[in-house]
Amino acid sequence: MGVFERYLSVWVTAAIITGVTLGSISPTIFQTVASLEIAHVNLVVAVLIWVMIYPMMVQIDFSSVRNVGSRPKGLILTIVVNWLIKPFTMAALGWLFFRVLFADLVDPATATQYIAGMILLGVAPCTAMVFVWSQLTKGDPAYTLVQVSINDIIMIFAFAPIAALLLGISDVTVPWQTLVLSVVLYVALPLIAGVLTRARLGGNVNALVSKLKPVSIIGLLATVVLLFGFQADKILNQPLVIVLIAVPLLVQTYGIFALAYGAAKAMRLPHNIAAPACLIGTSNFFELAVAVAISLFGLNSGAALATVVGVLVEVPVMLSLVAFANRTQHWFAASKP
Repeated sequence: MGVFERYLSVWVTAAIITGVTLGSISPTIFQTVASLEIAHVNLVVAVLIWVMIYPMMVQIDFSSVRNVGSRPKGLILTIVVNWLIKPFTMAALGWLFFRVLFADLVDPATATQYIAGMILLGVAPCTAMVFVWSQLTKGDPAYTLVQVSINDIIMIFAFAPIAALLLGISDVTVPWQTLVLSVVLYVALPLIAGVLTRARLGGNVNALVSKLKPVSIIGLLATVVLLFGFQADKILNQPLVIVLIAVPLLVQTYGIFALAYGAAKAMRLPHNIAAPACLIGTSNFFELAVAVAISLFGLNSGAALATVVGVLVEVPVMLSLVAFANRTQHWFAASKP
């Protein structure tokens, strides 16, 4: 395991602090970055997400999908959690907390924005960080590749319709053109680029992945700095809002993990498949959620803030679940693939 994976929480925390500090000291820098838009797409955010996502997409080997029939249960668990449960529980929790429990603390228009950001997080299952969580739990790397490959294919076709459905139910007007453009730009094109790269390099692709890994790490940390720089004033001046958004996100994350982990045990999955499968379903493709929130609602919107809070809670929560999964490995000792 590299230095980055071993001290992941340290690097991300440092990036968050740097972003908030720079955003409060020099807000004009971030305002300038925010102005660099074409067709509702922030160019700097788009470049950073590509820098972060492309190396991950290069690792995906679709030829491995051919063997999925031999061990389908882990994949079935991931698909059911990601696409049939998680988006809808996230929308339900957003409504419960911001329309009922926190209704007196947040005005209706702002509450709608927060719910929208939560929905975008819930409809975006993890891609970029999947390999980190799998490695930390000693997951089966080949099977993790299969899970990521299938979920990315599904995401291309399912993200926009499910997001539009849930946003519409939440009284949010969704510009379909912007939503579809975001999926193409941040999922489809990086995925196609990764496939073409693998086809071109063949057996030399691992060497490229090793060279690109530091670039991907820099992209992740720079994205975190930028996101928290954009929202620095709100984070510093409205700490209660951050807590209000974090509460349902925490309930969702731990609840989905508990559901998936219990199902994995009942399905008698081996630990090296069960742990990554549950962590994939639990974590979010926050890069996509943030980019779509910015494109749909703007950099300073409540929706964008909600997705940024998702970044804030993602790493420490996921590391706590990694630790739990590793401590409970013996629960799966008697399981068979």
